[in-house]
Amino acid sequence: MTSHTPADTFPRQYARTLRYTVGAPRSFSVASDGSRVVFLRSLPRPSAGETPRAGDRANRLWTLDTATGEERIAADPVALLGGGEEDLSPAEKARRERSREGSAGIVGYSLDGAGALAAFALSGRLFTADLVAGGTIELPAEGPVVDPRLAPDGVHVAYANTAGELRLTRADGTADRALAQPDGPGVTWGQAEFIAQEEMSRDRGFWWSPQSDRLLVERADDTPVRRWWIADPANPGTEPAEIAYPAAGTANAGVGLWLIGLDGGRTEVRWDDAAFPYLARVHWSAGGVPLLLVQARDQRSQRILGVDVETGATEVLFEEHDDAWLELFQGVPAWTPDGKLVRISDGAGEDGVRALVIGDQTVTGADLLVRSVVAVTAEEVFFTASGGAGETDPEPGWIAVGRISHDGKRLSWEAANDRPFTSVTSAVHAAGITVRATAEPDLPGTLVQVARDLPEGVVVDVVATVASYAETPVLTARPVFRFAGERRIPAAVFLPTGYDRERDGLLPVLMDPYGGPHGQRVVQAHNPHLNSQWFADQGFAVVVADGRGTPGRGPAWEKSIAFDFAGATLDDQVDAVRALAEEFPLDLGRVAIRGWSYGGYLAALAVLRRPDVFHAAVAGAPVTEWELYDTHYTERYLGHPAERPEVYAANSLTGHAAGLERPLMIIHGLADDNVVAAHTLRLSSALLAAGRPHTVLPLSGVTHMTPQEEVAENLLLLQVDFVKKSLGL
Repeated sequence: MTSHTPADTFPRQYARTLRYTVGAPRSFSVASDGSRVVFLRSLPRPSAGETPRAGDRANRLWTLDTATGEERIAADPVALLGGGEEDLSPAEKARRERSREGSAGIVGYSLDGAGALAAFALSGRLFTADLVAGGTIELPAEGPVVDPRLAPDGVHVAYANTAGELRLTRADGTADRALAQPDGPGVTWGQAEFIAQEEMSRDRGFWWSPQSDRLLVERADDTPVRRWWIADPANPGTEPAEIAYPAAGTANAGVGLWLIGLDGGRTEVRWDDAAFPYLARVHWSAGGVPLLLVQARDQRSQRILGVDVETGATEVLFEEHDDAWLELFQGVPAWTPDGKLVRISDGAGEDGVRALVIGDQTVTGADLLVRSVVAVTAEEVFFTASGGAGETDPEPGWIAVGRISHDGKRLSWEAANDRPFTSVTSAVHAAGITVRATAEPDLPGTLVQVARDLPEGVVVDVVATVASYAETPVLTARPVFRFAGERRIPAAVFLPTGYDRERDGLLPVLMDPYGGPHGQRVVQAHNPHLNSQWFADQGFAVVVADGRGTPGRGPAWEKSIAFDFAGATLDDQVDAVRALAEEFPLDLGRVAIRGWSYGGYLAALAVLRRPDVFHAAVAGAPVTEWELYDTHYTERYLGHPAERPEVYAANSLTGHAAGLERPLMIIHGLADDNVVAAHTLRLSSALLAAGRPHTVLPLSGVTHMTPQEEVAENLLLLQVDFVKKSLGL
């Protein structure tokens, strides 16, 4: 890790380094022979007094030789652009917003089957890099280019573009042509639709066959989707941006799938898309026919389908149902090389266990909560997991990489520093090589190790450590982990640096939750807790509590919020702070709460519903009326608004505006196209109509992501000032 500038403050450094991700290695792949690891990383920040280099923050494409540990740059975006700035299309900016991608330079790449050639887009242009002999070339392309992907044999590159086309070019730079072109307004080929990117964690829209002779290609038509317009009030001469936003209860984009040969021949893939309209996962490997995972709109039923590549017909291989909803997982469904189906059960009819299933056999039990599949080999499946329902864990928040034989009889753990139960942030495996990024509470950043498989046992042969150029934080997080209360709510407590109980007494409390689905905050790591520690150092006891609805505790824990956001998630914040006050110096007469996105909703909800517990709130980008949020997320948890209007009314904030008795600050980026500013404006209007004083802080030009460092610093300081004044400090 690199040093920081002496004049740095934490808020500025936190924003400038994109939460300490600038300079950290990421996006790992392993060559098919295990000889090299490929990854992205920017350069180190210049030391004090050195002249900044052009594009220091831009990601380069790197390789690491697994025999020697030597790293080298395979593609340098600054050199490729001649020192000029990137020119991102509006479509690419929107794509990065969906994936919360804030970095610059090369932000993604694909490899051929051997891992010898890489393809990537840069400033809307198409490039390839020879990872063996060295050298980078630009290929002629009809851009701006989106998501280029090499065929496994390395002969062709397929790519989408902002005109909605899917195109094909040879990797030698010849014969660029269209494979599919839009056949109407709103039609795109080869790109994931908004809902897939935002809510399904599927950012791909086409997939190569293992034989490199054809592709599976998504055709999306957003014509049915309702249009919204995002204006820039600070610049009234600017035309509002039009977005297709599928709000709860309204139409989604039409999504279909086609098999397209290299000659342009097409075969439509057919399934019951009226009953199962969501295309959630696509997998195509040498182990069997292509696999699709499709979901019903209410996400309580889903099917795994096999595709006949000659006719496009599909066969139901597995179907499951859950009365609440079914979660999606990374890495599944998949095939083993000998044709067994690999999936993760979601507790439906299987004793409430989120387990790994290989063929017809469930190979993990109730002691583990399987979270994703990392890789499938001829003998084993590599997966990430945490501790089941957490009933026997000494501390919450660990995530580890396990490997289990296909028959379930042999399980071992990929451990870092002989500590299997830390927090794995990413992992890949291929050709007997595992690349694992691991975080620990007492070490800043992540440790990225390259390890070679050993036949038996938990010992790991580490052959290299990937260097990190991320800056060292200017402060140290000191989380104290606990299971709080009778429900054993995972929690972390932060006290001011240097706090002395006899001298300082009880502390005002700042709850700092996300508190909702897919947002685990209590993890065995350091950097994710820095923001909370900074708030603690302003004179608070900060509490982060992962109540019901958050991941990491199993299906029953997550699904207890079905049709009721406002109940369990808020109750668990109350129970956590009260239980922790029995051990920690928490002044329950001075409790504030802050949060962003779902955390912003929870913060506003807290002062509206429980003013007896919460005495002030800062709500950032809150959802205030769930009818204004998107289909896939909202309907998964609350149902369809036409079928359950009472559920939407009960979970709305605007309907409870008259109950505000405590100070409330609402912050919202006016360019937010995920949680649009209408949420805050409607709540503010309802509060005004009810005669309830409140504060609104609009952020001009800011989306759902973190603003620039000057704005970020002042934003945090304003929150602290608001909370202190509200609590009488």
